[in-house]
Amino acid sequence: MKLFSVSSPQNARAYSLYKQLRMQCFSNTPDPTRFSRNRSVSPSLYSRISPLGDPNQSMAPVLDQWVGEGNSVKKSEILRIIKELMAYRRFKHALEVSLWMTNEGRIPVAPVDVAMRLKLIFKLFGLEGVEDYLKKVPEHLKAPSVYLALLNCYTVAKSVAKSEAVMQRARDSGYATLPIWYNLMMNLHSKLGHVEKVEHLLNEMESKNIPCDQFTHSVCLSTCASASDAVGMDKIVAIMESDKHGTVHWRTYVIAAEGYLKMGLVDKALPILDKLEGLLITSKESSVILALLFRLYAEAGKRDELNRIWDVCKQKGKMGNKVYSSLLRSLLKFGDVEGMEKIYEEWESRGSHFDFRVPNFLIDAYCRDGNLEEAEAFIAREVLKGGNPTVATWCHLAGGYLKKNRVTDSVEALKKAISVIPCKFISQKNSLTTCLEYLESGNCMEKAEELINSVRVRGILGASFDHEL
Repeated sequence: MKLFSVSSPQNARAYSLYKQLRMQCFSNTPDPTRFSRNRSVSPSLYSRISPLGDPNQSMAPVLDQWVGEGNSVKKSEILRIIKELMAYRRFKHALEVSLWMTNEGRIPVAPVDVAMRLKLIFKLFGLEGVEDYLKKVPEHLKAPSVYLALLNCYTVAKSVAKSEAVMQRARDSGYATLPIWYNLMMNLHSKLGHVEKVEHLLNEMESKNIPCDQFTHSVCLSTCASASDAVGMDKIVAIMESDKHGTVHWRTYVIAAEGYLKMGLVDKALPILDKLEGLLITSKESSVILALLFRLYAEAGKRDELNRIWDVCKQKGKMGNKVYSSLLRSLLKFGDVEGMEKIYEEWESRGSHFDFRVPNFLIDAYCRDGNLEEAEAFIAREVLKGGNPTVATWCHLAGGYLKKNRVTDSVEALKKAISVIPCKFISQKNSLTTCLEYLESGNCMEKAEELINSVRVRGILGASFDHEL
């Protein structure tokens, strides 16, 4: 079997690595079986590969059988299958399919294959595996795409010296002519807090007439916001304003608005929000943009703007649960319980599929105001309607009880919270159990309140619960 269509010694070394990869590739916990949502992937070949979710099960016999049945193997199709496997984080299988594709002289290996393998090897074996593999790649295959993939590995690993060495080689070879090279380096330095290096890279792009793209804007804005650099923010926004093709992504406007608001510069954030709102007409993600507009206007303290945006929602019919939740969350920032009740009544009148995450905001508001009787009655009514309280529901109630020094009631609410946490979040169950122990012992009340508030405000139950709080 051949990894590269080159001389025999190179074949031997490459195949040795291939065997090592094959041995290591199939030893971890199986990924869940997934089926393709990409209609461009052949249903015949991919339907055979997709069910094989166990990483200990090799792809090679299935692929060999496919060929043995007289079917052709097109590289474009194999590449799509590899990308599909990568999308579902089935990196081991993706690497095996990539290696199989060019073995036995089926398809000549190309730089794009080497670049893809570097990414996969990095996912599976880290930088050591990447560097070992790269040593075995023939020089004629080390095209710009390969060095770009290598740079990506080094920047993700936060290896500054090696990243800068690859970037300098790209400059010297004339490769670094696209913004992606600079974006990777900027992202690295931004994460490490190297503000001056980010600015230096941006200036270098300007001097070489390399255009900024949305990722350039985003990383520069994030860097400036982290450093509270309003002047730097102004510079990037001016570059965005100079865009004549309307290609600035809505996420970039969100980062800019968040940065200004973080620095307390509301007057500079508002024009950015106007531009973000202007993208509602053309964006396919208008519901997400609406939700963000509610949050950002609330952070800016603009209560009236919430009403105006809500009217826009109703005109456009963009009123899914996510939009209702975002508006309720924003009204909660103003302590506008009456307004929240009105919006909740509108949501309830729509007869949508019941989702307890929506009323959770109103329950939170009642508990913060100390109106526990109303919260209790509200939960009881929603349960009678068929609703199922979530972890956040009971934690809001537990926090309210604790503020009133109703320790016994708080303990009971926390027991209910723990009972509805999915088993996979065992560490979070332990966190709440610890909180429960503090309460039952009657000691460390401040610590208990801190833990409850962690659930209510930030969501110690992980990212999957964040949207329900």
